[in-house]
Amino acid sequence: MQTLDLPAAAGTNAGAPVGDKQKRDRQDGEAAAQELTSKKMRPPGIRSVGWALVQAARLHRARTGDRLAKLGLFAGQEQVVQALASAGTMTMGDLATLLRVRPPTASKTVTRLAALGIVERRAESGDGRVVRVQLTPAGLAKAEAIEQIQAEVEAELLDNLDKTDRRRLRKLLRKAARGLAEAAGAAGESTDVDAEIEAEVEDEVEALPA
Repeated sequence: MQTLDLPAAAGTNAGAPVGDKQKRDRQDGEAAAQELTSKKMRPPGIRSVGWALVQAARLHRARTGDRLAKLGLFAGQEQVVQALASAGTMTMGDLATLLRVRPPTASKTVTRLAALGIVERRAESGDGRVVRVQLTPAGLAKAEAIEQIQAEVEAELLDNLDKTDRRRLRKLLRKAARGLAEAAGAAGESTDVDAEIEAEVEDEVEALPA
């Protein structure tokens, strides 16, 4: 009896068992689906500098917050403690301006810190409408602990950067902040950021070999 040679089905390898072909197709389909799912799960702004900055800031804040919780503080309260540790005493208005928050927000934070015995408020002599805030002895101890926490988190943040990279990162972030300030309507105004950038440039020039 004569044997007929039938042509291979379209899309199949001649001589390959049909079961193996179906298995390969299924595996290829699963791989394609996994790749598509992986792409969909990637953050939409993963290539954005702003996205990377936000993620770094969020992680930095979380690490700081974990340590502050051990001191009985919430994130944000340490800024008031540090401001008062530096200034000694401040009016509520000056404190709100320094922290760039609304006066009611500053007042709420100070009230909570006062309840913890960290700050105390006193009416200014001669004008009872003006309230000054300062740290208590317990608050001064908290300020020292906060400074240590920030040093620890800073070390974690910069652990993989050498001295040159750290200086460059700091300068670039300040320039980026200046760009946002200008976009917000502060163009042409001299800011602390400008002064810091200029000071760093001078330091780098002085560090160059003669």
